[in-house]
Amino acid sequence: MAELAWALGALAALFALLDGWYLLRVPVTLLYARWALPTVWDLLEEQSFASRVLPSDLDCLVHMNNARYPREADLARLAHLTRCGLLRAVRGLGAHTVLAASTCRYRRSLHLLERFDVRTRLLGWDARAFVLEQRFVRARDGFVCAVLHVRLHVVGASPAQAVEILCRRKVESPELPEEILHWLKYNEVNSQKLRAESDLQENNKEE
Repeated sequence: MAELAWALGALAALFALLDGWYLLRVPVTLLYARWALPTVWDLLEEQSFASRVLPSDLDCLVHMNNARYPREADLARLAHLTRCGLLRAVRGLGAHTVLAASTCRYRRSLHLLERFDVRTRLLGWDARAFVLEQRFVRARDGFVCAVLHVRLHVVGASPAQAVEILCRRKVESPELPEEILHWLKYNEVNSQKLRAESDLQENNKEE
């Protein structure tokens, strides 16, 4: 009985103090994408990741909490990178990826037990990062409920190196859509502004 009590206590702590479902779903998603789903050979092919709105996803308005969309996108992105081989290629270079920027536009609510697909596609890359689009598509009618854009930095290597390993040749990035170029420009301008503010604060400290 004591062992059972300890086990139940540890399980309760996992869900009370940490995001238990997320921590469990990450390795399950990785293994599922690697061993159960077919490999995707085309890096630019859209991939679909099925999910459902659970009671733990709801907010006080009884629809999926806005904060849950990036979490579901995170899992769908993990499956995407695993299936097309980019995750393996990046790790083979001794590098890793880190989320540098994301933006989400919400169009329609998702409700309790509603099924949806997160459709992820690689839009292109630059010297430092991959750019992906992730659409939350309602299963019953195909309506796009939300759109997430992601800039995924490759730390320790470059995206072009990872693509070259997979394709066994150098590949140029596709031309990015106009709205993505505007978004990337916003990120760069914002970074420059923050760097200037930091430099100003350092100069003031020195004075």
